[in-house]
Amino acid sequence: MYDYLIVGAGFAGSVLAERLANEGGKKVMLLDRRSHIGGNAYDFYDDHGLLIHKYGPHIFHTNSPDVFNYLSRFTRWRPYQHKVLAQVTGKLLPIPINLDTVNKLYGHNFNSEQLAQYFASIGEKIDTIRTSEDVVVSQVGRDLYEKFFRGYTRKQWGVDPSQLDKSVTSRIPVRTNQDDRYFTDEYQYMPLHGYTRMFENMLDNKNIHILLNTDYQDVEGFVPYKELIFTGPVDEYFDYCYGKLPYRSLHFKHVTLNEEWHQPVAVVNFPNDHAYTRVTEYKYLTGQKSDKTSITYEFPSAEGDPYYPIPRPENAELYRRYQSLAEDMPHVHFAGRLGTYRYYNMDQVVAQALTLYKKLALRTSAAETIKRTNGQRKKVSPAG
Repeated sequence: MYDYLIVGAGFAGSVLAERLANEGGKKVMLLDRRSHIGGNAYDFYDDHGLLIHKYGPHIFHTNSPDVFNYLSRFTRWRPYQHKVLAQVTGKLLPIPINLDTVNKLYGHNFNSEQLAQYFASIGEKIDTIRTSEDVVVSQVGRDLYEKFFRGYTRKQWGVDPSQLDKSVTSRIPVRTNQDDRYFTDEYQYMPLHGYTRMFENMLDNKNIHILLNTDYQDVEGFVPYKELIFTGPVDEYFDYCYGKLPYRSLHFKHVTLNEEWHQPVAVVNFPNDHAYTRVTEYKYLTGQKSDKTSITYEFPSAEGDPYYPIPRPENAELYRRYQSLAEDMPHVHFAGRLGTYRYYNMDQVVAQALTLYKKLALRTSAAETIKRTNGQRKKVSPAG
């Protein structure tokens, strides 16, 4: 009998398996329908010895010391500041938009104060910011929105930014200085030996039994367990009884080139050209030295494995119906991007999993206290 059956061996499932086994002393079965652990963060060495990310670039960054310190138990780190360029009008320009972006694009010579004034003059006044389009045009106006955001967003999400929740483009800042880092978090690192090695260290416990190439339905009814943690799509768990929640998928083309470097930064975005959204060169992320380089072209798709919950009001409303069903199941717990239909970063998934573990541990502690108290009462003879 397992204390917990955990479906999905990505960040959410693996963190919960580790905590329940190591901290809670629980017996856990962790299963995944894929042939590997690590979920979408899985990386591997290709035929040329280059470490690549099978499911596109995963850049770790966080402002949470708790998340960083927790993961540091399982990996050493390589400092890494992520930088991205966007190909716009034949030029490679920094993204997020900053002082250099505007000056190089339009031939201006603004300083930071002048750029702030420029943004104020071209930003469209919008009383209530609701959509991703509203976010951008209110900050930087219509032309920069068209050049950098609209085409990319339409490829990535399959809908116009005017139909997406404001949270999508709110993730990308606009700067008036020359800071060309994609993230500004306090902790910006890559696992020194890769994500897969980190997950292997995390799950190295005799109380964790890992079953790969296995679907949840394959073991349901055959493997005894007390509680279930489900990190797959929440609508799938409920057999799509209210209909399918919309997700966006990705397809990848991995290529090894006989050149030392292919592009000037790790990621180049293509908002207006080509069917792919971006090209990633992994040696920037890993720090490896080689006379060859490995790149990945990323193609968004409506079909395939679910990657991104699509943040639109009608989708949130559909999710709430599934969430209501989940709340009526005290021994089934949902976690992760797909289990809670949230567009989370990796560190946010880790934080969510750690929070869920604490709730489970508190509940277990309370149940054990009640059990001990009831046992003591039975030993007391009735007065008479």
